[in-house]
Amino acid sequence: MKIAFHGAARTVTGSKHLITLKNGQKLLLDCGMFQGMGKDTDALNRKFGFNSSEVTAMILSHAHIDHSGLIPKLVKEGFAGKIYCTDATRQLAALLLEDSAEIQENDAKYHNKGSQAQGTPFQQPLYTVEDAKNCLSFFQEKNYGEWFPVLDGVEAMFTDAGHIIGSTCVHVRITENGITKQLTFSGDVGRYRDVILKSPQTFPQADFIIMESTYGNSLHEDVHTSVDMLLSWIERTCIEKRGKLIIPAFSLGRTQEILYALNQLELENRLPKLDYFLDSPLSMAVTDLIKNYSSYFNKNIQRVMQSDSDPFMFNGLHYIKSVDESKLLNYRNEPCVIISASGMAEAGRVKHHISNNIENSHNAILLTGYCEPNSLGGRLMAGGKEVGIFGVQHEVHAEIGSIKSMSAHGDYEDLSQWLACQDPSHVQKLFLVHGEYDVQVPFKARLVKKGFQDVEIPERHFEVGLT
Repeated sequence: MKIAFHGAARTVTGSKHLITLKNGQKLLLDCGMFQGMGKDTDALNRKFGFNSSEVTAMILSHAHIDHSGLIPKLVKEGFAGKIYCTDATRQLAALLLEDSAEIQENDAKYHNKGSQAQGTPFQQPLYTVEDAKNCLSFFQEKNYGEWFPVLDGVEAMFTDAGHIIGSTCVHVRITENGITKQLTFSGDVGRYRDVILKSPQTFPQADFIIMESTYGNSLHEDVHTSVDMLLSWIERTCIEKRGKLIIPAFSLGRTQEILYALNQLELENRLPKLDYFLDSPLSMAVTDLIKNYSSYFNKNIQRVMQSDSDPFMFNGLHYIKSVDESKLLNYRNEPCVIISASGMAEAGRVKHHISNNIENSHNAILLTGYCEPNSLGGRLMAGGKEVGIFGVQHEVHAEIGSIKSMSAHGDYEDLSQWLACQDPSHVQKLFLVHGEYDVQVPFKARLVKKGFQDVEIPERHFEVGLT
């Protein structure tokens, strides 16, 4: 068999890994969208690097857009096989893909208004809302811990990755010429001390491993300090400076963790009496859906739920649904907290909130997850004194901060713990994906010291044979 890396290769987004068997069948692991790559983003998302109609089957590790976001395009261009995932992943992907399609359509309309006036080429969305809905009929739901047939000579099993609700590590057994090999794809590995989810599960010995490495060279703060750090930012920005605290947050995962932390502060009688706005219809829908999967929560949050039926709701929380309501937040003079998507601040309503508040030194922007270096969040995190937003340059006077302990990605200790169930001498090859190259190089050195002798960092479209 051969494997080719068509995304998340020496970068974090766009996860797509294509396995080609000797009999010609092709199995795709994830079909994610590139995000936050600046001017290159659109071009990267328009070319897969393979023929969609030749892909026989697909396995989806989880619903995040950088892993699922190009599935409607894959189907639109001829894919006719099955897409295997967990029940929760299918339900979440339905919400996220339709939202992504709406963004595609709106961006194309906005772009084409200018194109008509300037005589430049029109832009088509990558896919439409109808495409997003159509692709869902290809999804097949599977449970954790059960081997299921995928193709002739190929079976797969899911284990809990502990990253988001329904997330999986994917284990594929491939039999060719009477010899069976196991390939494990980590998806995104979660935290072992996550405040909401269970820890990643152990898994059978693998011959080949494709492993994410987003935080392969860093350690997060203790997750239990996240609540205190969040409180500190609220007190400094909203109480002391009487400003607005803008929190970009991914609709799936990060938003729920922030809401849970704020709820915990209220249970402890420490939550400042302010207005807290969740300005993201998608985040609201995702939060409501996640409540249906409380069996995925760890023991701590399940204990909390014995006395608090809704761990994501607290006094002072307001849901903002309409665009007009969102715009009105910009005219508020009172201190408040605004939680809004997207997490990289590259799109969505939060980008407007940052644009309207970034030049006021009383305000603060608190980043709570990974940001691609070229994204707005990445540029702010890098300390830029001036940033362009919607074609307008803004001086950065608002305080910029981050809480790394809220990341749903494991740090190098979490990643090492995930690998601890493996005998390194039996792993023929380990590929590092879903990470920046300057992070992957030192992480590779760590893995070699742990006994993984053949560790490779593939480039995009790199293909290698495995025996």
